[in-house]
Amino acid sequence: MAKKKAPEKGINRGADPNVMGLRPEVLEQPITQTLEINYMPYAMSVIISRAIPEIDGFKPSHRKLLYTMYTMKLLGGARTKSANIVGQTMKLNPHGDQAIYDTMVRLSRGYGALLHPLVDSKGNFGKVYSRDMAWAASRYTEARLDPICAELFRDIDQDTVDFVPNYDGSMLEPSLLPTTFPNVLVSANQGIAVGMASNLCGFNLHEVCQATIAFLKDPGCDLLSLLKAPDFPTGGQLLYDGAAMASIYETGRGSFQVRARWRYVKEENVVEIYEIPYTTTVEAIMDKVTELVKAGRVKEIADMRDETDLNGLKLTIDLKRGADPDKLMARLFKSTPLQDSFACNFNILIAGMPRVMGVREILDEWTAWRSDGVRRRTYFAQKKKQDKLHLLKGLKKILLDIDRAIRIIRDTEADAEVVPNLMIGFGIDQIQADYVADIRLRNINKEYILKRVAETAELEREIADLQDILDHPERVKNIIAAELKEVMKKYPAPRRTGILYEHQMAAEPEPEEEIADYPVHVFLSREGYLKKITPASLRMSSEQKYKEGDGPSLRWDAGNRDELLVFTDRQQCYKTRLSDFDDAKASVLGDYLPTKLGMDPGESAVWACVTADYSGHLLFFFQNGKVARVELAAYRTQTRRKKLTGAYSDKSPLAAAYHLKEDLEMALTSSEGRCLIFHTAVLSPKTTRSTQGVNVMTLKPKYRLEAARPLADTAIQDPARYRARSLPVAGMLLRENDRGERQLSLLEE
Repeated sequence: MAKKKAPEKGINRGADPNVMGLRPEVLEQPITQTLEINYMPYAMSVIISRAIPEIDGFKPSHRKLLYTMYTMKLLGGARTKSANIVGQTMKLNPHGDQAIYDTMVRLSRGYGALLHPLVDSKGNFGKVYSRDMAWAASRYTEARLDPICAELFRDIDQDTVDFVPNYDGSMLEPSLLPTTFPNVLVSANQGIAVGMASNLCGFNLHEVCQATIAFLKDPGCDLLSLLKAPDFPTGGQLLYDGAAMASIYETGRGSFQVRARWRYVKEENVVEIYEIPYTTTVEAIMDKVTELVKAGRVKEIADMRDETDLNGLKLTIDLKRGADPDKLMARLFKSTPLQDSFACNFNILIAGMPRVMGVREILDEWTAWRSDGVRRRTYFAQKKKQDKLHLLKGLKKILLDIDRAIRIIRDTEADAEVVPNLMIGFGIDQIQADYVADIRLRNINKEYILKRVAETAELEREIADLQDILDHPERVKNIIAAELKEVMKKYPAPRRTGILYEHQMAAEPEPEEEIADYPVHVFLSREGYLKKITPASLRMSSEQKYKEGDGPSLRWDAGNRDELLVFTDRQQCYKTRLSDFDDAKASVLGDYLPTKLGMDPGESAVWACVTADYSGHLLFFFQNGKVARVELAAYRTQTRRKKLTGAYSDKSPLAAAYHLKEDLEMALTSSEGRCLIFHTAVLSPKTTRSTQGVNVMTLKPKYRLEAARPLADTAIQDPARYRARSLPVAGMLLRENDRGERQLSLLEE
């Protein structure tokens, strides 16, 4: 008898796919609803719970790590394996072990990223000034909290801050740490969120405490005289610009320059660099110097090597015979990261809302927050003393007739009736009666009871003093100031970063012939013809003349003394003054730039910009979807050089460029017809001109990035459709109504 074949397991191929649920149902959802439900919670989570520090100076990842170490008794205790700390931190921080360990590394003494490290480390934790010096795995290193962390956790068990449940509700963690000094100004912090960023530089602890004490006495005090300038753990020298520093203190935005420290060893004819800017690394410096030497732009250097050891950083440059070290270092400061800029963006979360604040506003918010913490601590102590006083008042009533109290207890048959009978017999409440009933037999002597009752007057005085603190804000300020003075005394810290007040005189260029300055209109055609026209001439005849097949490309309203930077298809930049061009009329073709600037045969201009002070940044958009943000100051030269090689990266053809004066939203389009909108604040500025940039737009092999323009200059009606949640992304297909009458044009400023 044949066996009956068993039915196949799995899909019934004859069934209706819709009935079987194989085809997913397509749900239509408005884009605004998608943004509200999907995008906005993600963006707010990154801003509030990850990237932006709060008034205590910490991001959530920092706070969770430090609090975990505090609960592990690592403040004043012995070190433990870093892997143990990382594992325990996962109870509060639902991230991978590597992310948590990276957070610990940045806070460690070995890494050296903070003026006052918070983690006392043992083992290889890398170095902040080295790009290639990797730190050891967490199983090899050990750590504990640094003694200064006592100021972060002082009175945390006295209701100074709120505690909230962790991610799974299994335990509580502090929402903020009750720092006794403005750690937000002492510890440098950087973060990139969605559509915004934060970059806080560190200040000297002693200066911050002094400035805070002065602010408590007079909110209108001169902060610049007390908080002189930022301070960095890597040292260096800050080039002080009073106006720029005042603007940073006022607005929370701006930048300043920091240069390396060096010394010349005459006996060995070498230059030793022993401190570098906080924003760079030794590898970046050596790469740039090597590039200059290979290009023949620096001929005084025979050799350069990294001699960093246990004594600290040291880069040694061997000089050729007869080389002038001062002139060499002046050139290297202009051409390498040995002099770098720090862009400030004091963006801090206040009550869950990001705010860009100046130093005075930060101190105002911190003192208000710290005052609330001191009042909460005072109220907590007062409540404890009031509870004790309440018990002693009940004991005082018992003192009047101890024998009666004993008789009541002895005559009570049930244990549960002892407390009620004492309450009735002496007119006391249940708490007082419980306290009396629990007194040991040996302590019912008159001496013990009199001593306890004698504490009543002292407690009443202490409670009244605590209430006086709560009633008078000036006393709260005095307490904060006293704690700040104690911090200054316990943790003395001399400045590490020097201040150069006279750097403008040292960098002053040689006198040049007087050039007349007047407004001009500059026009550049697609073929490379440039015309400089005065306003009066343009009013008489505004119709521009071009060669057949040529047309307008760029236009500027500038001054005759401004400089013109012309970028070519061979990654070179030609620099000249607008005064080098004759005033022309609209009816002429103008000067042909390849001839006027002496470009190489076959070389042509692809983009240009005009600047008076080299402020702002240049954005280079490459066809492979990468975008590079370079400081325009990187193209400034001490001498009147006409030609700069390596003006931008040669890894991919240039698709567009833009002179960025302040951060804004840019719209990119690809040959596939896709569009992407992103905010330029997410791009970190570089001083290296030939940087390849970062990948912004993901492109398929047969497509390329075609154009880039500010969002405000486009015809896009629905920008929310094209905004990127994270980078890189491919972008969205450009709708017909967003194209407008005019497409995004190539290489426009």
